[in-house]
Amino acid sequence: MAKAYWIATYRSVKNPAALAEYAKLSGPAIQAAGGRILVRGTPAKTYEAGMDQRTVVIEFDSVAAAIAAHDTPAYQAAVKVLGDAAVRDIRIVEGVA
Repeated sequence: MAKAYWIATYRSVKNPAALAEYAKLSGPAIQAAGGRILVRGTPAKTYEAGMDQRTVVIEFDSVAAAIAAHDTPAYQAAVKVLGDAAVRDIRIVEGVA
């Protein structure tokens, strides 16, 4: 079974303090659901239409596990704390191998 990757890119952050509170809750919730945070930060370099904004990549054992992690009460509590403090794009993508 192919691994899956949860990729979040932040288009804007209006409230860094709320983002920090979200991070305190979301990291443990994602890890408890089997996620392994591989990347978290701003790009070292961007090309083409890339934005110099926060990017997060999380590895899961499967697409189903990634979706289940997103839908857990613990992660949804973190999302509630984040509120409208950030505009972001989250994608769950199946790995190629």
